[in-house]
Amino acid sequence: MSLLFKGRAQGAQLSQVSIIQRIQMFFLSHVRQALGSLGEMWRSGAASLMTIGVLGLSITLPSTLYILVKNIEQVSSGWDQASEISLFLKAETSKQHIDQLLTRINSWPEVSKVTYIPADDALNEFKALSGFGDAIAYLDKNPLPPVVLVAPSEKHAGPVAARLLLDKLRKEREVDIGKLDLEWLQRLDALLTVAKELVTIIALLLFLAVVLIIGNTIRLNILSKKDEILVMKLVGATDAFIQRPFMYTGFWYGLLGGLLAWFTVVSLLWWMSASVEAVSALYQKKFNITGVDFSTLLIMLSTSVLLGLVGSMISVKRHVSAIEPK
Repeated sequence: MSLLFKGRAQGAQLSQVSIIQRIQMFFLSHVRQALGSLGEMWRSGAASLMTIGVLGLSITLPSTLYILVKNIEQVSSGWDQASEISLFLKAETSKQHIDQLLTRINSWPEVSKVTYIPADDALNEFKALSGFGDAIAYLDKNPLPPVVLVAPSEKHAGPVAARLLLDKLRKEREVDIGKLDLEWLQRLDALLTVAKELVTIIALLLFLAVVLIIGNTIRLNILSKKDEILVMKLVGATDAFIQRPFMYTGFWYGLLGGLLAWFTVVSLLWWMSASVEAVSALYQKKFNITGVDFSTLLIMLSTSVLLGLVGSMISVKRHVSAIEPK
């Protein structure tokens, strides 16, 4: 007990205790207080469960939204035609020059795939899709130019990079007109940006609510043990020793709340998987929701534990030091 309290004649006793024994007693004290705070939570079962439930649900919402946004980004990055560039070549371009153009473009690191559509093939496709086949038959010559479809690589499929690639392609001497559905790309990118910012704002607000909830819970625990804290200070207990069990209470709240949030997120994504499979079947593509791996679990637990410690620290620093014997 001489290592836990101050104000006692301990010089002679401490000189007889080795450094290893002091370290062992330090860790033993921490383990005992950590288990004691967990036992206190167990004894106040209903109140503790409600606090853990609020913490878990508060962390579940931003975590689920974040995983969904990341999966939407993954799906959108797989849409090759989202940033496909159409190059309309000059009508007088020879087949040799077209082959040279295709070879040059294929060698660019920004390009993933190049597709050449001859003018005759483009006209036949237009006849089949437009419904003006009979009218087109009266034309003296094919009005459509040869077309080259350029698919950027994954790193250059964004709006800014695709615009730079389009400007580069327009400088080729065989190219007459270059077009890119940049509006669609910009709208998609803007929506994803708004979604990320919304998730961030919701997460910050809910995290602040978690800190306040834990702080208020710890404050009530401190006030309920006011007489006990007074007695401990009268016999020489330090503020750090008194604050430690309440800090461990915040740690347990954060850890158990994070585990509950993880379980809830996994359950929600599993429940949504059937609907996602039904939608992906309509587009004849297979898609699985990702983002519930071990690294995500560690991030969620670290965040929840940090919130629990911050909330408990704010409360104990203010209220434990304010309780002094008179």
